[in-house]
Amino acid sequence: MPKDRAATRTAATPTPDRAADADARAAAPVGTGAWVVLPTYEEAENLPGIAFAILAALPGATLLVVDDNSPDGTGRIADDLAKGEPRIRVRHRPGKQGIGRAYLDGFHIAHDAGATVICQMDADWSHDPTMLPRLIAPITDDKADLVIGSRYVKGGRVLDWGLGRRLISRGGSLFARTVLTLRPHDLTGGFKAWRASTLETIPFEGVHAGGYVFQIEMTYRAARAGARIREVPITFQDRQVGRSKMSRRIIAEALLVVIRLRWDELRGRGARSKARP
Repeated sequence: MPKDRAATRTAATPTPDRAADADARAAAPVGTGAWVVLPTYEEAENLPGIAFAILAALPGATLLVVDDNSPDGTGRIADDLAKGEPRIRVRHRPGKQGIGRAYLDGFHIAHDAGATVICQMDADWSHDPTMLPRLIAPITDDKADLVIGSRYVKGGRVLDWGLGRRLISRGGSLFARTVLTLRPHDLTGGFKAWRASTLETIPFEGVHAGGYVFQIEMTYRAARAGARIREVPITFQDRQVGRSKMSRRIIAEALLVVIRLRWDELRGRGARSKARP
């Protein structure tokens, strides 16, 4: 065989170890090694359905419900689900401390349990569980470290929102994108998949707990840590059961924190990556 043809064949033919790894991944259930962190507060009506929809989409994954002592009994429902389904775990927290704190707590637990991919999503059906395989695919294919389910890229859309809510969400993302010089278009959304090792490099100390600002700040910190970030289009549907937890205070906090993040960065005190113990 000519030398150049031999080289081409060697490069194109996977090594036995790589071929075995590929075969193992193909044989494993979708979502093997992934954890889905699902914060809940008064989601009793939504939790049973969303929990099993998540596990149907990612049969190899583990679902971690992080409940902030919901007065409607969501935590008890989560415990009952976990008794009958070993893929469901429950973390009970003493009270409502902000969705960001719930996510960070869940991230720690998932990482310590050996997760390779960590997903985050809402429990109110605004994030479609059937999109989870598409969300984790760029990470398992080693093409991204953070994947954002995006309403604001081609193919993405929002249902059931009035004009005011649309302007607030799009405007918030545009404001943060401009001030923080970030590339992703949807910075306020909470449907994401993370490479676990990427999360480990992001310092959690001082991260703000509010919904909008938490989502913005975590993407900002990931970008500054050098993470490869991709967006996949999603259809976002407003919650059908329960009340939205959005408020003017949360929006105002987000805008102020975005400005402060940029100010700190300009002063040389911006986010720095590091490995947590």
